[in-house]
Amino acid sequence: MAGFRQLSGDEMGRLTLEAYAAADRHPVTLMLHNIRSMWNVGSMFRTADAAGIGEIILTGYTATPPRKEIEKTALGAQLTVPWRHFADPLEALSALKAEGRKVFGLEIAENSRSYSSLQPADYPLVLLVGNEVDGIGDELLAQCDGVLEIPQYGTKHSLNVAVAAGVALFECVRLFLREG
Repeated sequence: MAGFRQLSGDEMGRLTLEAYAAADRHPVTLMLHNIRSMWNVGSMFRTADAAGIGEIILTGYTATPPRKEIEKTALGAQLTVPWRHFADPLEALSALKAEGRKVFGLEIAENSRSYSSLQPADYPLVLLVGNEVDGIGDELLAQCDGVLEIPQYGTKHSLNVAVAAGVALFECVRLFLREG
């Protein structure tokens, strides 16, 4: 029977900051709109780094680095993941679409489709997540090319926004790599 042993940090083969900055990234952008918890923001930076996505877009009143609350959960990822801030989310969506990206809201909504249904033609894409209480909102959903939904099997009808973003980001990357 094979044995298992936890790897030390030196054994993990992590990229240096310089190598990561120069590495190719997956054609996925994460857009955070009106995220109220800086710990959630930091967590999503850390997940974005781990998933190797292109960038994070921060909009509305979502806090931007540097902030100690973001740094506490980002663990340095706020320095490795490129990010931009737009006060106006509609301006951000317009700019992202002009760059040739399709926008997918992550929300429980009418006419949504499974988060596992992405196709090669959907890339490069933006995954838009919204406020912990109010979600994305109809105004921004109307600007999306599609809405993705993570199935819920229990009594709760939502996941924490950072958890949902993590589940969906890794699925976006997995589906991209499957086709590549």
